[in-house]
Amino acid sequence: MANDYNPKLGTKDFSHQTQSHRNRAVFHCPHGQAKHMNHDCIHIEGARHHNLKDLDLDIPRGKLVVVCGPSGSGKSTLAFDIIYAEGQRRYVESLSAYARQFLPQMDKPKVDKIEGLSPAISLEQQTTSRNPRSTVGTVTEIYDFLRVFFARLGTMYCPDCGRPIRSQSSDEIVDEIMALPESSKFLLLAPLTEHQKGTHADRMKKLLSEGFVRVRVNGKVTNLEPLPELDKKKKHSVDLVVDRLVVREGMRKRLADSVELALRYGQGRLTVNLVGGDRDGEDILFSSESVCTHCRVSLPALSPQLFSFNSPQGACPVCSGIGSVDYFEPNLLAPNKGLSLAGGAIIPWKNPRVFERYEGKLKKLGKRHGFSLKTPIGEFSEDAHQALFHGDATVDWEGVLAMLEAGMSFGHVWRDELSRFRQARPCPACNGARLRPETLAARVEDLNVFEFTSLSIRRALKWLQGLSFNDAQAPVAEPLMKELTHRLRFLVNVGLDYISLARNMSTLSGGEAQRIRLAGQLGSGLVGVTYVLDEPSIGLHPRDNDRLLETLRELQGRGNTVLVVEHDEATIRNADHVIELGPGSGWLGGEIVYKGNVPDLMKSKKSLTAKYLRGDLTIEQPEQRRPANGSITLKNVTTNNLRGLDVSIPLGSLTCVTGVSGSGKSSLVVDTLYKHLALARGIKVDNPGQLSGIDGIDKIERIVSIDQTPIGRTPRSNPATYTKIFDEIRKIFAGTKESKARGYKLGRFSFNVRGGRCESCRGDGHIRVEMHFLPDVFVKCDVCKGKRYNRETLDVTYKGLNISEVLNLTVRQSLKFFENYPALVRRLSILEDVGLEYLRLGQPATTLSGGEAQRIKISRELGKRSLPGTLYILDEPTTGLHMHEVGKLIKVLHRLVDRGASVLVIEHNLDVVKASDWVLDLGPGGGEHGGLVVAEGTPEDIAANPESVTGKFLLD
Repeated sequence: MANDYNPKLGTKDFSHQTQSHRNRAVFHCPHGQAKHMNHDCIHIEGARHHNLKDLDLDIPRGKLVVVCGPSGSGKSTLAFDIIYAEGQRRYVESLSAYARQFLPQMDKPKVDKIEGLSPAISLEQQTTSRNPRSTVGTVTEIYDFLRVFFARLGTMYCPDCGRPIRSQSSDEIVDEIMALPESSKFLLLAPLTEHQKGTHADRMKKLLSEGFVRVRVNGKVTNLEPLPELDKKKKHSVDLVVDRLVVREGMRKRLADSVELALRYGQGRLTVNLVGGDRDGEDILFSSESVCTHCRVSLPALSPQLFSFNSPQGACPVCSGIGSVDYFEPNLLAPNKGLSLAGGAIIPWKNPRVFERYEGKLKKLGKRHGFSLKTPIGEFSEDAHQALFHGDATVDWEGVLAMLEAGMSFGHVWRDELSRFRQARPCPACNGARLRPETLAARVEDLNVFEFTSLSIRRALKWLQGLSFNDAQAPVAEPLMKELTHRLRFLVNVGLDYISLARNMSTLSGGEAQRIRLAGQLGSGLVGVTYVLDEPSIGLHPRDNDRLLETLRELQGRGNTVLVVEHDEATIRNADHVIELGPGSGWLGGEIVYKGNVPDLMKSKKSLTAKYLRGDLTIEQPEQRRPANGSITLKNVTTNNLRGLDVSIPLGSLTCVTGVSGSGKSSLVVDTLYKHLALARGIKVDNPGQLSGIDGIDKIERIVSIDQTPIGRTPRSNPATYTKIFDEIRKIFAGTKESKARGYKLGRFSFNVRGGRCESCRGDGHIRVEMHFLPDVFVKCDVCKGKRYNRETLDVTYKGLNISEVLNLTVRQSLKFFENYPALVRRLSILEDVGLEYLRLGQPATTLSGGEAQRIKISRELGKRSLPGTLYILDEPTTGLHMHEVGKLIKVLHRLVDRGASVLVIEHNLDVVKASDWVLDLGPGGGEHGGLVVAEGTPEDIAANPESVTGKFLLD
């Protein structure tokens, strides 16, 4: 193996290997040799994509197959870039050229042959929708059925008075009138005007000419001849008397004719005025349209479009169906409370010329509220602060917020500049419901559509099952109820019973979003499909793993192949077949370490996974817990499902917030703590959680959220540029004799600017060729041969390597190569410490896994000189990490704490929980059954607490 290593390139060279010398990690199909086509297996030959080393492989179909191995070993390459991409590509290519232009084109993987492929469906974590209009209900298509459900079975209620409204046919109105007691006398009236000024003489003349003789004016019946004299300055109500009747047999035909006439003149409304008896003078109102006969409010007819917040008919007119509106946040406008108005406290008015426009009025405002232009705004009284931002009419001051709101119309440049000071909050008109008041007035039983979608999935399912329908409704309700209950049950089955259909998809974790799509696939009923899943256990508490495994088994039991990239121990142990890639990461991986069933895996000597499953290797736990160095306390937190919590989070320690799925962990840590601390430092966030206050906020000087989002969106971003290592390397090259002789500066060695880069490919190293109906092809630049730089720049070398060759070195090689530069060695050592010694310095950010990206971010933080006063927040950092890497992550997190920082982690991984100094366990259940602190203390305290679900697993 050592002979294959080229230290100059930092990669392994397999070009000399023949077919017979390939790494033939082949396990044969159950019923024949791999060289023969067998429909029981997916047969792969010569897979060389990314870091895969010419693999030959057979994957049994119709089984639950788990692909495991270290981060960066090639798991996702095999599962997604080869099996899924090729299955999808072949399906797309089977369509017409016209259809293909509307579908995304998949790149052809670098593989010699793939046989036995079936149509593939990918369920990844990274595809969480960021569209503010996407909700759980819309993504699962349950909301489409709900729109029909409420449109066909709902009853409209008046938004003003709350009375039920329903349109009636003339026959139904006649039936209702005929149901009055025998011999009841009544007037049949057609409403003409209601509380309108004027004499209405012209209209009454016309009625007289049409043969009518009586009207009711302001409640009194009078003849049309002579015309009633009305004061034109006063409001009047006028009803036309269409007929005078007595309820008896044989009157139906006359009544029906009169009702039709009254509805025509009353524009769909009529009034029955009872005469005599106990109900003398009472009006009974009828309508053939959706009109509140009491409030005279006209409502639209119920239709599925009315319940869509993505259509003009149903969307709230204020927020256009998004549920939130943007507003100027004072903390973003003036984050530094130590500055005065004259000192530029309000950032948009920092420019002296801009500030001069308001200086006079601000002086008047200050005189009234006791501040000067040199008073730090942190010393303003509450009234002064309110007047500054919201206005004070007594001194003709509109307020900063109103003035900036008006500035939003001054052109797109100014609008874009101001937008960074705005954040979102629930729409004041619909309170986040997204729909018009008329839509929300429609109910089935006691709930409108928003109230129903705000229920947890489990409660929504229970509510539906408790409904009953009359004989007329039953035929309509039956198919809708069947679809709704089936789809809701699938969400329960994948452990998402605590979320609501109204939940925005952007607020879900990657695992939650993936399981929602998994539930959708359960409902589709497909067979013979290859499902490729990326760590579906992410976000699940160990308590909920069984339900997920049952779901995967249900998919597989239908005749589908379920291929799961997973590190979870329970999932691996329950697999039919395990494929482990490795033995290391990056160029150290890409080989088959093990393939076969679980019992044989447990006997494997080469498998790193097996060593942890057997207990040969374990993750070290700290011998003692750190005492807290102060704390930060959140008071009366009511965000989402949190029930008025008072929570103290210790500082100077590693704190883990755990609990069952949906118990409120993210609501507490991300939505409340992080967003309020960020807002206090002028960092833009949307919809911070609700709480009464925070004590100890002055102890936090810096707040950092480290997640698994990519370190860059383009191939130009890489580990060297992100960690600032590349800056040091460019200094070294700019300091060589050759550079000084040629007059080269730092910019010469950057592939992002003109001068040193190859202008043919603009520093990309490849050229994109559009292929229209085929996927775009990336061709190596024929000028620089993929090296990114022009010849003159590449002529400059350090220790025999040019800048392009240095970027191709791994972290481990770079440590030896730059051993004489302590500052560079220190940063490179940190990358090695976090387990990324195999990465190439110039490896494109787009090829990094989520776990790799997160560890690069951590290494950048460890490279900082000072960390005291810094709070790091990590949400499930073990995502994408092998058990071996979890141990490295724990050591790195403790290093951050040892440097004086505080680390707060949301995590289900029991090894991380055990390694923490302090644990907050939320629960006891999810959704409405969560939101409480079940237990807190050291891991030993949690394990000893009988109320803690997490504690039971810590004992195992």
